[in-house]
Amino acid sequence: MRARQHHWRASAWGEHPFGAHVVRLYRRSSQVELMHRALGFAALGFVALMPLLIVIAAVSPVEYGGFGQWVSSAMGLSGPSERIVKRLFAPSLQVLSTTGALGLAIVCVFGQTFASTVQTGYEKVWGLPPRLRHRLWQQVLWLAALTGQFYAETLISRIPGPWTGVVRALVWTLLFWWGQWVLLGRRVTWRALLPGSVLTTIGLVGLLGFSKLVFTSMVVSTAATYGAVGTVLVVVTWMVAVGFVVFGGALLGEQCRRDSLGEQPAPTIHSSRRST
Repeated sequence: MRARQHHWRASAWGEHPFGAHVVRLYRRSSQVELMHRALGFAALGFVALMPLLIVIAAVSPVEYGGFGQWVSSAMGLSGPSERIVKRLFAPSLQVLSTTGALGLAIVCVFGQTFASTVQTGYEKVWGLPPRLRHRLWQQVLWLAALTGQFYAETLISRIPGPWTGVVRALVWTLLFWWGQWVLLGRRVTWRALLPGSVLTTIGLVGLLGFSKLVFTSMVVSTAATYGAVGTVLVVVTWMVAVGFVVFGGALLGEQCRRDSLGEQPAPTIHSSRRST
């Protein structure tokens, strides 16, 4: 009897317009393996962004703390938690002075792999098959734009004023908008990509507020209990959340477009080899 009541409630929820949207979105997130994409984003992003931001810190005309500074700002850390993260990831003067060909090589290798992960995730979201032609150049172009964005962050962070946050949000929205267009090989229109880009930025702003409430105290407690390993675990967990928002925002945008056009969800593209 209870099983029948539960089945009836689930059916009624699925027949409700809002419930139907939620059910379709949940099924699409399962099809594109959203959590799997977020985990890959965090793992490759961690090893790719750290050397990238070290290189940016080495060539930046203004003082910038590299990966630790970026993580602290992005997570909204302050006080003891900010000092813990900056101290853990602070590059030494010797590292910054010797950053050269080896650092650029590391950035290129891990950066290209990270860009490939983001590109594959976007293709899964939009139900597009991978295209080998110009794929490498698309990834290099996107990585160059991401590097420029991080470099701009070092300059924008030094500009005082109440509009700094708005400018940063606008620049990130443009990057997500243009980045999807490039990585998808111009197979999706600008208009279709705009909602997902805006939703991704809104999600990251919400994640910033959540980080201030949760991760600030978590960094201090895990550092006291587990040391540096605990701090790294918190940072990687936060990057998983970032990956979830990045691909989830694109998925919401794709769903909004299909709902507005009355289309069915895009079929999932299966390949012979599992891709990240």
